[in-house]
Amino acid sequence: MITVILIKSQEPGNIGAIARAMANFDLNRLILISPLCNHLDIEALKRGKHAKNIIKKAEVLEYKEFIDLKKKFDLLIGTTSILGTDYNIPRTPLFPEDLAKKISKKQKIAIVFGNEAQGLSNEEVRHCDFVVNIPTSEKYHALNISHAAAIIFYELFKEAGMKKTIENIKPATRKEKEIMLKKINSIIESLEFATKEKKETQKIAWQRIIEKSMLSKREVFAAMGLLKKIEDKINKIK
Repeated sequence: MITVILIKSQEPGNIGAIARAMANFDLNRLILISPLCNHLDIEALKRGKHAKNIIKKAEVLEYKEFIDLKKKFDLLIGTTSILGTDYNIPRTPLFPEDLAKKISKKQKIAIVFGNEAQGLSNEEVRHCDFVVNIPTSEKYHALNISHAAAIIFYELFKEAGMKKTIENIKPATRKEKEIMLKKINSIIESLEFATKEKKETQKIAWQRIIEKSMLSKREVFAAMGLLKKIEDKINKIK
């Protein structure tokens, strides 16, 4: 289970945007530590769109309670745009895709975001087990907090949830692709080309396109419908 923690949030709109990103990626538990704004402000609810319930059910805690949260989670993961050095080991980060591969669904995990203006302090980082950083341009490295949150949530979802998303999509069988290719070849045969070689080149090209494509059954079905219409049109012209 993953919980999102926001420390001293300044903008209600950012709270709403983060809640919306949470809903996009199947996260629903939000903790606000000493927010500097009203999380139930109209701007938060407006930006949250269909994630209003996440905002309304958010747990609000005092800043002193943040230290005790570590006892309630298997992992407390901080987020930072500031990379660590040999002299600031706590800020030596993982990247989002690495984080997603390391954590387990069975762990109780909290992802911690700092104040929009200052991020997480060194003291707050030290209370985290480790930090995650999103690589960005050296010219402008700081992301908007809701954008950063969405990237991290996506990587976590991609690793744990994408299989659920795509398991209902049935891939086309080899036989179905062969039938589709046969229809394409039939259409190519009915068309005129400058030389026989150019006609054969078309057949080879389409064979490779079909073989390399990760087509679903539905996509093949739709393509076959279009190919049939093209074939009928050609036959009428003849």
